[in-house]
Amino acid sequence: MQYVLKFSKFMTNMMAVWVILFTVIALIYPNLFIWIAPYITILLGVIMFTMGLTLSIDDFKEIFKQPIKVIVLALSQYLVMPIIAVSLVFLFNLPPEIAIGVILVGSSPGGTSSNVMTFLAKGNVALSVAATTVTTLLAPIVTPSLTLLLASTWLDISFSAMMVSILQVVLIPVLLGLGVGSLFRKQVDRVVDVLPMISMTWILGVMTAVTASNVDNILASGLIILLVVILHNSLGYVTGFLLGKIFKFNLADTKTISIEVGMQNSGLATTLAVQHFEPVTALPGALFSVWHSLSGAVLANVFGKIKEKDSDTMNQKFNQEVHV
Repeated sequence: MQYVLKFSKFMTNMMAVWVILFTVIALIYPNLFIWIAPYITILLGVIMFTMGLTLSIDDFKEIFKQPIKVIVLALSQYLVMPIIAVSLVFLFNLPPEIAIGVILVGSSPGGTSSNVMTFLAKGNVALSVAATTVTTLLAPIVTPSLTLLLASTWLDISFSAMMVSILQVVLIPVLLGLGVGSLFRKQVDRVVDVLPMISMTWILGVMTAVTASNVDNILASGLIILLVVILHNSLGYVTGFLLGKIFKFNLADTKTISIEVGMQNSGLATTLAVQHFEPVTALPGALFSVWHSLSGAVLANVFGKIKEKDSDTMNQKFNQEVHV
């Protein structure tokens, strides 16, 4: 079992490499992965079930231990990224199908990968898990509401259909995972360290399927969409970090809000795009998955090296700039 755990940790730490590698392979040999496309919804359900397995009642207690911070993170998640998404859509004058894809990413809850990156960044993992849990539970109402509000100008959007989809592929699997984990806690604890590798495998399946299904669109307009994705993700990190300073969070919590705001459940955005819109609408979500895996790993590495003394110096500079 020890060797399995080491292998799982190695595979998870190398996620950015696998993301790039399999994306390139899917572009060159799409027939190897296109058969996965009909199963994207099932794959996301498995990912969310796995997330549920890793949760416990203590994670919900954490919400009540630091409610203000959780509320700030949740509100930031559902305000900052949608606003940035709409701004980028208008700035780049994106076509309707791509615009909705970008807005779907911005309107999605936090992703489970943010919890891993927060751990690597030496942030507040308990806060990250609590915030991800809250935004995920709110997703069936908030995500379709934001999408309807921000994207209905371009295409018809069914609130009820989107809500049902999120219930099916997110909320129900998470709750089932939580239930199974609570009933079989000892058994789940034995394999909990392997679960990130399992989630990573399914995430790669979703990404390669979307990539293989959109090779022509990626080659035609992939660079513009990638630029939008990079800006969306990066501005989320920066805004989250600044919010941490504004609310006078400590260093660990500031790292957490930065990562939590910048990283989205792009798998959900991709699934909703495939289910309710044209295939090309899934491109922003797929590319976001690729990019935020890379950027998150880099940012976690940088954050992990920042100590409290460095943070105090940064706080002084920030406060001076604000007063000026």
